[in-house]
Amino acid sequence: MAITSANQLELLQTAEAVAREKMIDPGLVVEAMEESLARAAKSRYGSEMDIRVAIDRKTGRATFTRVRTVVDEGTLENHQAEVTRDQAADVVKGERPAVSVVMARVTETLEGEEKPRTREVRRFLLKTADRGTDGLPQDATPEPGDELVDEVPPVELGRIAAQSAKQVILQKVREAERDKQFEEFKDRVGTIINVAVKREEYGNVIVDLNPGEGVLRRNEKIGRESYRTGDRIRVFIKDVRREPRGPQIFLSRTAPEFMAELFKMEVPEIYEGIIEIKAVARDPGSRAKIGVISYDSSIDPVGACVGMRGSRVQAVVNELQGEKIDIIPWNEDMPTFLVNALQPAEVSKVVLDEEAERIEVVVPEEQLSLAIGRRGQNVRLASQLTGLDIDIMTEEEESARRQKEFEERTRLFVDTLDLDEFFAQLLVAEGFTNLEEVAYVELDELTVIDGVDEDTAEELQARARDHIDAQNRKALDEARALGVEDSLVEFEGLTPQMIVALAEDGVKTLEDFATCADWELAGGWTTVDGERVKDDGLLEPFGVDLAEAQTMVMTARIQLGWVDPEELEADDGDGTGEIEEVQA
Repeated sequence: MAITSANQLELLQTAEAVAREKMIDPGLVVEAMEESLARAAKSRYGSEMDIRVAIDRKTGRATFTRVRTVVDEGTLENHQAEVTRDQAADVVKGERPAVSVVMARVTETLEGEEKPRTREVRRFLLKTADRGTDGLPQDATPEPGDELVDEVPPVELGRIAAQSAKQVILQKVREAERDKQFEEFKDRVGTIINVAVKREEYGNVIVDLNPGEGVLRRNEKIGRESYRTGDRIRVFIKDVRREPRGPQIFLSRTAPEFMAELFKMEVPEIYEGIIEIKAVARDPGSRAKIGVISYDSSIDPVGACVGMRGSRVQAVVNELQGEKIDIIPWNEDMPTFLVNALQPAEVSKVVLDEEAERIEVVVPEEQLSLAIGRRGQNVRLASQLTGLDIDIMTEEEESARRQKEFEERTRLFVDTLDLDEFFAQLLVAEGFTNLEEVAYVELDELTVIDGVDEDTAEELQARARDHIDAQNRKALDEARALGVEDSLVEFEGLTPQMIVALAEDGVKTLEDFATCADWELAGGWTTVDGERVKDDGLLEPFGVDLAEAQTMVMTARIQLGWVDPEELEADDGDGTGEIEEVQA
């Protein structure tokens, strides 16, 4: 079948029909046809040739052209698709081009560039028809990079070629459908849609997105939900990914954001921004906690979310298969918010460790099971809601721990300062926890203790300093025995005990210390499989925090000349406040 013998408008009519059926741009279908015809022409004329096909969008006429690129003499590789400058000049003169030079914009993607760029190419359109040469420029000589374009006869499409062309068109149409689906849903991530169940495969529910399909995985369903074909359900678009087999739309009914979006649909104040959902924690199908705040003092955020006679929250509960929801007023003070989040349990005391992102909660003995909840549900949801690790203990347990700490500190002062137990207990009761505090505080802080005059205070400090000096000398001897160099010993900010701890880990020079990361010294937290794991720091036992570790490491790098302090000040002056890691 020759293209010229077919009804030329039939190509356009077919393209429009396919585009209408698949709801895609007709131009994409025409481009697919052009590519399929070009492939068929290459099989006829030779795969080495650069054959291109253009279908007129008005008449449907298909034009087959051969394109040859002008190259330098020494770079000619493909004799079918390339031509030297001299050969091109002979061709141009012999073919008598009707249009000698046309500036064409060609879009190309170069290696290493994400976006295609446009370059201008001179095209010599060669036609053997007897046309005049009026107006032809005399210096129209092809240069490397120019293109010679001449028309070739249309090809005869045999059965195999026609089948191949059909496959190319179908593939292009399929790709266009996938691109359309991806573009449609990529901006809808984080929203709720209403879909019809199509089928169920191995516990995963396949839903009809019209067009395309989405998947509600087994672990994204609430409890033991089961659906029949044709059921309509609400789902949350969790993720949209472009994959070789087409865009994959992942849906969820267990995501915390699903509950937040449901409340936004039921509570107008949330939709309008008067009330904001600050945090959501869910045990899907069982229980959930949601923290809300109102930016209008006249509106109660909890009452607005509950609604008249619980109508608003009940609508959400019904959608979530009876999941119980605790609505909690948000508070910027995290301990106060945690006390609210642990309700209905009563909390006696809260101690927050912001650096470790942990919080200790003390409750009466009879409230312990209520605070923990069934299978730890209440405290687990409160932890998710606040983003803190929660340690719950009874008043008796907390009292026993404090008593143990009191006895340990008392024994420390008895053994090191040669005090009787009663006097050591007085020091602990006044808040002294270590020898350094006794040795270097103002005398006034010691003389306020009953029975301690100025002479006694001076004697206490002298004993404490003597013991500290003895410990330091012993630690320095141990550090030097481990091979620590003077550059590290003399570094300001490191105590002899710190130097021993560093040496035991292989840090023995100032260069070794300067290559340490701040978290290696001060410690930190790492999330592994959704759980926070403690990373112990070399200097963490000595009370060195992350900021102090960062300052010491940067000071060492400046002393070694790795960092220019003026450049560092300039960076800080930009407002970034960030210190980058510098490698030796």
